Amino acid sequence: MTLLGRLSRGNRTSLLARLAPLIPPALLGRLATPPTRTHPAPHHPPAPAPDPARPDTPAPREGPAASLPPRPPDAPPAGPDTAQRPPDDTRPQRDRTSSRAEPSASPAPTSGGTLHAWAELLRVSALSTVPGDALTGAAALGLRPNRRTALALGASLCLYQAGMALNDWADREEDAHDRPHRPIPSGRITPTAALTAATVLTTAGLTLAARAGRPALAMATALAATVWAYDLRLKHTPAGPAAMATARALDLLLGATATRPAPAATPRALAGIRPALPPALLLGAHTYAVTSVSRHEAHGGSTLAPLAALTAAFGIAALTTRRHHTTATAGELLRAALATTYVRTAATPLLHAALNPSPPLTQRAVGGGIRAMIPLQAALAARPGDTTGAATALAVMGLAPLARTLARKVSPT
Repeated sequence: MTLLGRLSRGNRTSLLARLAPLIPPALLGRLATPPTRTHPAPHHPPAPAPDPARPDTPAPREGPAASLPPRPPDAPPAGPDTAQRPPDDTRPQRDRTSSRAEPSASPAPTSGGTLHAWAELLRVSALSTVPGDALTGAAALGLRPNRRTALALGASLCLYQAGMALNDWADREEDAHDRPHRPIPSGRITPTAALTAATVLTTAGLTLAARAGRPALAMATALAATVWAYDLRLKHTPAGPAAMATARALDLLLGATATRPAPAATPRALAGIRPALPPALLLGAHTYAVTSVSRHEAHGGSTLAPLAALTAAFGIAALTTRRHHTTATAGELLRAALATTYVRTAATPLLHAALNPSPPLTQRAVGGGIRAMIPLQAALAARPGDTTGAATALAVMGLAPLARTLARKVSPT
């Protein structure tokens, strides 16, 4: 019968006509009728009988709808196709992340973002290079740091941060083109706020220096004038690196001036800080070299500046470790070790920038030169035969881990 069912109507009739003499009439009638396909009726489990103890129990449903889950009380009335509709949890869900969804608004700036912007503006990662100026100035005179040294250190920190804020305020138009991520061009800090911060920090620095004595105030005033002149007038001139070197040297002399005993703190007694002049000049020379490299950090392309700074680093280390005795003392060995650390910190990124003067490597060389100030200050403070100088050198060198940690979070340049 399966074979007959597959034949066409004409072929089946012709075949049955030939077989009619051989097949009984009853069977011949059944074969002449085309077969029909039937499907078994769906099996539905019997619905439980209603509980007579609970009058609110719905009556069992019959038919196909009996296999569907009960409809909640607050659902809309069933339509004609409700019984054939699958449950809600089996329907394909609409993609809620499609492109038709409205974009969410950007989150408002948080206080953490504002604090990070100010940390970036004030170069907090480079602040660890400032205390060594005042401490080295005191060690150069063979004196222990005292209260006036702490005041000079506070004045140095304030004036340094004032110079950083004023620098970004003065360069806001240039940074909008070359460094739009900086706090002022990115809109995180307004130019007025940056200028106000520079003014307030300068006033605070001079106030702290005044409490350390009149000679310290005079040195701090010269330092503040140099910082403002550099940021507003001299930065983009050939005198820019010399102005920055002068500021760093004056910062070291500020610590020496403030640390001297009060009876000798007179204008004529400024000649007493002569022992601090050689360290100030060496620190100024390093600052001059680093500043010359930083003038190319936005666009790169200079090989001469990193090479000159590399040569200067070796020359400064040689002058710092110059021995006066045939036999090396413990202080001279400490100074040699610190000078070696200084060269290693400054020379490696400078060499990379000289070989490939790209902006990223040039910026890395500037950052390495800034961090190299700490071992240089420590080497200058480690006077041979002076235990106070050795202790000061180790204290200054203790700021190096802090400088590395902060540099990973906020750029020092």
